Amino acid sequence: MAMLQFLIAVDVTVVNVALPSIGADFAADDRRLTWVVVGYTITGGGLLMLGGRLGDVLGRRRVLLSGTALFGLASLLAGLAPSFGWLVAARLLQGAGEAVALPAAMAVVVLMFPEGPRRSRALSVWGAVASCGLVLGFVLSGVITELFGWRWIFLVSVPFIVVVLAGALLLVPADPPARRTPTDLPGSLLLTAAPLLFAVGVVEAGEEGGALPWLPPLALAGAALAAVAFAAVERRSANPLVPPGFFRNGPRVMANLATALLSAALSTSFLLFTYYLQDHLGLSPLDAGLTMLPLALTLIGASVLVPRLLGRWGARMCALTGIGFTALALVVLAWVTHAGGGRAATVPAMLLVAAGLGFGIIGLQYAAVSGVTEDDAGIASGVQRAADQLGGATGVTLYVGVGFAPGLGAENPFVTSSALAVGGLAAAGAVAWRMGAGRAVR
Repeated sequence: MAMLQFLIAVDVTVVNVALPSIGADFAADDRRLTWVVVGYTITGGGLLMLGGRLGDVLGRRRVLLSGTALFGLASLLAGLAPSFGWLVAARLLQGAGEAVALPAAMAVVVLMFPEGPRRSRALSVWGAVASCGLVLGFVLSGVITELFGWRWIFLVSVPFIVVVLAGALLLVPADPPARRTPTDLPGSLLLTAAPLLFAVGVVEAGEEGGALPWLPPLALAGAALAAVAFAAVERRSANPLVPPGFFRNGPRVMANLATALLSAALSTSFLLFTYYLQDHLGLSPLDAGLTMLPLALTLIGASVLVPRLLGRWGARMCALTGIGFTALALVVLAWVTHAGGGRAATVPAMLLVAAGLGFGIIGLQYAAVSGVTEDDAGIASGVQRAADQLGGATGVTLYVGVGFAPGLGAENPFVTSSALAVGGLAAAGAVAWRMGAGRAVR
């Protein structure tokens, strides 16, 4: 299960440094390359809660095997992709595989270990593996792309997926008979369709001389309709993805909204670093990956420090600190790109954005699950993770899509994208303040 968690976590960040190489092979510009990132996170976040529900209904072992196999097949298809469209489609499938497999894997870990010290140790390992995967994804992306080519960032996971499947068949207990319980499939599809259509509208709107001028407004209108339809379906569904009572907890709702806004800025900053280091400074994938190593090390340090500070500061102060660090990082990045600074000049911004991720997301995670019970702990965790993934995907689409669109990004698309993200962070700070001070976490 830890190996599967590691592979899925790596896949979130491993494409970043490889993006310029992918763009060169398929003649895709920086704006269109955002699809390689957001395709994965949108489908993963949109289908995540449905995946958790399927595990409860159909059996966790069955769903785990199916989702893992889908993730492995999609990785193979991505590595063999003959065109850019094929690659994006494979990334969408990878996200769907993650959404099905990951909640089942988490449930297997929880149920294999009795509540108490053993479960706490198991979940600590689970969390540490996820953090290591996210961190190492940046470095592995540069090393693999430089030495073997970008296709191997996807192909290298296939044999490990085979190991996971074999291990699950041998070690995970068999499921009881599947229950006939209805699932909210329409709600899941609408939750995925809304950000996907929004991404289509924003990206295609920036296509200079596009062959389908009617597509952007149609896609944006479709995104709005899907969002409205999702709210209507959830109110009427007998088994909604998110029970209406969840939204009566104001601090929890504010924490999830702030998570989406902060994740949007963080994901944008990672992509901007990648573009600047390779497209503008001309670094090789290996050099770019190694340049981002301080970011990875700072993130590990913040992940260790912040849980201790939560006991003194509380969740709101940690979240606001992280939002402030991220805003300052984007200001520094905008200044560096405007002044044409070199590789060393980007390091302060990287350190700040890593601190922003560590302080902000961890603080908001605690706030998002505050006051949960046995009845709603799973829902609260699922909503928080979905807010993180969908917020990051939507932010990359909007901030990078607008910033790098011809004519909209002015002279420096990095400054435009950073300014938009800072505006989103100002909203995140206002929302996080409304969460309330909360209690310190002991």
